[in-house]
Amino acid sequence: MATAPRRTVQYHWSMDHAQITWSREGKVFLTGRLTMIGSVSLAQQTWLWSWANASLPDAVLGGIERVRQFGEENDFPVLPWPGFNYQPELVSEARMVAASVLDAEGLWADSTDDMQLHFLVHDLALTAE
Repeated sequence: MATAPRRTVQYHWSMDHAQITWSREGKVFLTGRLTMIGSVSLAQQTWLWSWANASLPDAVLGGIERVRQFGEENDFPVLPWPGFNYQPELVSEARMVAASVLDAEGLWADSTDDMQLHFLVHDLALTAE
């Protein structure tokens, strides 16, 4: 039985451009707009909302301020707090509420050695391969 050659998918994202692309063999086939939700410092075991992180480019913040406002208006814990102690369940809940409030099409996360970065994905679009 012959098998087809495996085609590896790569991705590239940019906070400066608030964009993510997926490609195969150097050809982009899917693009999306990113909104950063927040980050987890594994070393400090803390979550920081993107709206509370002054070092981020404005482009990647999207409408994240609406998530903070939603938390204030609905007395929803953790949403209006700049940060909190890392608990996977709280981070999952924060991501899901942010996705709902901002009507995201998906969630994306990426990690470095000691940092997790969490994003919403909007405006997914297929491109010609």
